[in-house]
Amino acid sequence: MSEPKNVVVAQSGGPTPVINSSLRGVVETCMAKPEIFGTVYAGLHGIEGVLKEELINLSAQPKEEIALLSATPAAGSIGTCRYKLKAQQEEDFERVIEIFKAHDVGYFFYNGGNDSMDTANKVAQLAQERGLDLVAVGVPKTIDNDVGDSEFKLIDHTPGYGSVARYWALNVQNADQENKGSCPADPVLVMQAMGRKIGYIPAAARLADPDREMPLLIFMKESGLTLEALADKVNDMLKERGRAIVVVSEGFNVGDIGARKDSFGHTMFSASGTTVAQIVVNYLNEVGLATKGAARGNVPGTDQRHSMIYASTVDLEEAYKVGQKAALIAAEEGSGYMSTILRHPGSIYSVYYDKVSLELVANSERSFPKAWITPGGTDVTDEFVAYARPLIGEDWPSIPLVGGRQRFAQLKPIIAEQKLPAYVPQADRK
Repeated sequence: MSEPKNVVVAQSGGPTPVINSSLRGVVETCMAKPEIFGTVYAGLHGIEGVLKEELINLSAQPKEEIALLSATPAAGSIGTCRYKLKAQQEEDFERVIEIFKAHDVGYFFYNGGNDSMDTANKVAQLAQERGLDLVAVGVPKTIDNDVGDSEFKLIDHTPGYGSVARYWALNVQNADQENKGSCPADPVLVMQAMGRKIGYIPAAARLADPDREMPLLIFMKESGLTLEALADKVNDMLKERGRAIVVVSEGFNVGDIGARKDSFGHTMFSASGTTVAQIVVNYLNEVGLATKGAARGNVPGTDQRHSMIYASTVDLEEAYKVGQKAALIAAEEGSGYMSTILRHPGSIYSVYYDKVSLELVANSERSFPKAWITPGGTDVTDEFVAYARPLIGEDWPSIPLVGGRQRFAQLKPIIAEQKLPAYVPQADRK
């Protein structure tokens, strides 16, 4: 019987409230199979930590701290990165293989979105070319729900989306109370939701009001509406209801806002000096509202993806199980897969966990179904509500408090001994 091989797990891209629950699923499942998996390491700040040989020993951490990962949001435990291994960065890829050889790594888990699955796939392919016995498995993660295909055959939804959907369902409920009370002076409240190119996050605002009792308008990028058409729709609502709650995607087309791009080439609307919501508010006030008063704006930031109190209990459980499934795939199926969540047909919500080829999912990107957007472009259909409603759960998450403060996992900085010369990642060189 072969000796157990060590493990490296890393994370990439924007964090979520449940990303560490997936990490916990991987770690605990690996540690439960010592005959297969050796020491479990984490790349500090994703693939950058691997390149720099900054590997945290997770096997040496207290079990209670590993358990607390499920109550720990964002990526503060082992960190994440937006460093992309591009095809021309041959030195980086060779360095990853050298690190894995030096630390007797036979298993690599990469938790992230489309680009992360591409990285995991490329590492798996290179390892095979170099004769390294490496099993690479992806773990899906993204609040945008854009990993996979538009037919939901590769994955039904990604861990992270259920929690941001719950965030919007609850915050729009509260915003409605604010708007209802202050509408004589502030009849329009504009709220900006994350979602660069896809509308699953702003669409989740409808979960706050599935019976359509609020004066709620949802403007996704996919609506295809202009800023002028948006203003007309808002004024129509004001004439009908006297007030309006406007949820607009950060990707809604209002012209150039000078947004920056990250290393993946993705537009970073939240890092822009001007927000879409600000432009919408200014425009509405300039052209005039159909009632007295003014439009106001509310632009939630990264709290959409790191506020633990809004985490969905369903999302937490599924994130853990998809991490667990990734470890089982590595142990039983081999390399080149991503663990996935698929929905059983029928009116009662239930899922099962499976695998999909990394090659299929790498750099895939689903779209929001056009059939789920209402003809006027200001709402989503009941079919979307039926899809998304089970994902936000029924209860508040259980979050331990000590002295009135949240108790997060506190991993000890136990770093593996460095065995190779220092290295500067290619993209960081000047």
